[in-house]
Amino acid sequence: MKYFLWCLCLAIISCTQPPASPTIVSTEKGEVEGAFNIDSTVRIFKGIPFAAPPVGELRWKAPQPAEPWEGVLPTNNFSASPIQNKPEPFYCWSEEFIAQPEPLSEDCLYLNVWSSASPKEKQPVFVWIYGGGLSSGSANCDIYDGEQMARQGVVFVSLNYRVGVLGFMAHPELSAEAKSNVSGNYGFLDQIAALEWVRDNIEAFGGDPDNVTIAGQSAGAFSVNTLMASPLTEGLFHKAILQSGGLLSNRLQQNLEQAEQAGLQFMQTAGANSIEELRQLSAEKIQSVSNDSTVGRFGVTLDGHVLPADLRTEFANGNYQQTPIMAGWVTGDGSFLGQSNQTVEQYKTEAEEEYGADAERFLEIFPAKTQAEVQRMKSKLTLLNFAGMTPHLLAGYNPDPTYVYEFAHVPVDKPNFPNYGAFHTSEVPFALHTLHMWDRPWRAVDQKVEQLMSNYWVNFAKTGNPNSEGLPQWNTYDKTSGAILKIDNTTEMKPEYLKKEFDFLEAQLVQ
Repeated sequence: MKYFLWCLCLAIISCTQPPASPTIVSTEKGEVEGAFNIDSTVRIFKGIPFAAPPVGELRWKAPQPAEPWEGVLPTNNFSASPIQNKPEPFYCWSEEFIAQPEPLSEDCLYLNVWSSASPKEKQPVFVWIYGGGLSSGSANCDIYDGEQMARQGVVFVSLNYRVGVLGFMAHPELSAEAKSNVSGNYGFLDQIAALEWVRDNIEAFGGDPDNVTIAGQSAGAFSVNTLMASPLTEGLFHKAILQSGGLLSNRLQQNLEQAEQAGLQFMQTAGANSIEELRQLSAEKIQSVSNDSTVGRFGVTLDGHVLPADLRTEFANGNYQQTPIMAGWVTGDGSFLGQSNQTVEQYKTEAEEEYGADAERFLEIFPAKTQAEVQRMKSKLTLLNFAGMTPHLLAGYNPDPTYVYEFAHVPVDKPNFPNYGAFHTSEVPFALHTLHMWDRPWRAVDQKVEQLMSNYWVNFAKTGNPNSEGLPQWNTYDKTSGAILKIDNTTEMKPEYLKKEFDFLEAQLVQ
């Protein structure tokens, strides 16, 4: 009888105990606890470690596994941003586009998850990679908030990666000590480590590890292009979005020897004699030295490990992670690097020197009879080479659907702030549905464009096709027809848009 009563009491206690909190999730390294949003529809986890802190002897090494922890790890705040110059608003980029200025730390390899899914739901996953020229940036920018995407049935992940000299410096000593026999590209390896974390853990947050979209803008688009090209990313993602950037037509890359020479120059400028001595310097000192005008910028290295030595040839031969692609640019991408001061005669002379027998054809396609027209043509060329040619080329290489867009919508004016038009990065809050995080007096037309664009992005993340009922039809890009979706107050397909310009520039690439 006593045994029966004891069992009955135990059963009553177990039935009356509250269920485990849905904000506590078990990962491979331990439990994390996030929090609900204001109406308890989205769980938010900020600052989940996906790799060990890259400090001390781990500075300038590939990311190592994070250590397991005991108990429940609170994940209610963003981690530190990677070491960089102090983030401050400038030009068109107000504070909503800028990482929080504090804290900055080498201990920065953390990611964030927003999810409205139950653990067994397997929603599509959207992984956001920030821009910043590979020298700045962070996942904690206001416009990168993932709540609205999560509300629409997509598990949203944002991640940090090392930038600048700490993320991309190569050096002969670093190559010699690495198992891969190469160095640099640590920031890209961080991104790969984060995608491996997603593969191994996202199901516990209600995400589908077999339906992952990677997306990024500017240097984030360079990153997406890199991840597509890398032999290290097989099976880690299934769709790709490149916004305002790409590697297939610009000269941002360098080979390993060039990158190592830049590392040697950095060591000399820092007054160090070895990598060991460089590792003993503070991160702040390292960042300060990198600002010296004699030190070049650190970025993409065609090292034969993370990236193939001949990027465009490998894409042309189909040797990359083939997925459905969505890619495009904003109309302001051509001017954010600055305006040209060339005269008409200088413009023509440059065309003759660069294109030789094809200069006459170039001047027909990119004509300029006044200095103002020279500026417009130079901006157009910048846009096409920086952000346009990569989508155009990918469409020719890729057997899967490729959707190409141009964002031309000019956001509403902000009082007492210059109007920069559809500036570089201005499309991001429209795509991620975060206009509410950007302090402007939004109009109904802005919110209409936001809803439309966000729907395209969510649909693509779910199915690989941006189209759905109620949206303007977005046809796949065909190099023969050259039809591009122009997103503006009115959104529509533009046939043969920029076709002759793309055809000319592509012909120059293959000569």
